[in-house]
Amino acid sequence: MSLIETKEITKVYRAGDVEVNALCSISMTIEKGEFVAVMGPSGSGKSTFMNILGCLDKPTGGEYLLEGQSVGGLQRDELASIRNKKIGFVFQGFNLLPRTSALENVELPIIYNGMSAEERRSRALLALKSVGLEGREKHHPNQLSGGQQQRVAIARALVNNASIILADEPTGNLDTKTSAEIMGLFVKLNTESNITIIYVTHEADIAAYSRRIIKFLDGCIVKDERKNGLVM
Repeated sequence: MSLIETKEITKVYRAGDVEVNALCSISMTIEKGEFVAVMGPSGSGKSTFMNILGCLDKPTGGEYLLEGQSVGGLQRDELASIRNKKIGFVFQGFNLLPRTSALENVELPIIYNGMSAEERRSRALLALKSVGLEGREKHHPNQLSGGQQQRVAIARALVNNASIILADEPTGNLDTKTSAEIMGLFVKLNTESNITIIYVTHEADIAAYSRRIIKFLDGCIVKDERKNGLVM
């Protein structure tokens, strides 16, 4: 059983009388532990695809299976539960609360999980340590560099022991050196913890960190290539 499987996924947006086909019959699988870069020009469908994988949007047609479970028929609270327990999100803009410490930002996804305050703190501290931010727990975002803020965001994505990380342009706001550090952290999480990582990027040097590159154009997958040269 694949971790992720899409079967003939389509997505149509309507703007008045105009229909926009954002995704055109996408069928593919992603296995547990894969490290995948998603590329394509603006409007190619990659963000729509990622939103569907993250249970933030539903396809117009076709079927999306996550760990063998069909997602399409789930209710809003069920989708929220999947996002909270199985998927960690990392964004280009970090999306941290500015007046909240690094530790409190990381604790956010587990506030409503029924844990004691002590257990929440313990898990958040462990997540911060895993991304190299031990000792920075009390710092607020404006006291951290861009790279450190992104590490806080990654720790937040990890704190629920998510099996999948979805990252949207995770190095888009970072300089070259810091981008390499963040991608090195993703490589470490993937290889040492077997976390499945799927990320969007426009940059070939950032995509090169992955072991598989999926390229979108006009709502279609035009290339799906693994590092061993095998084109799917």
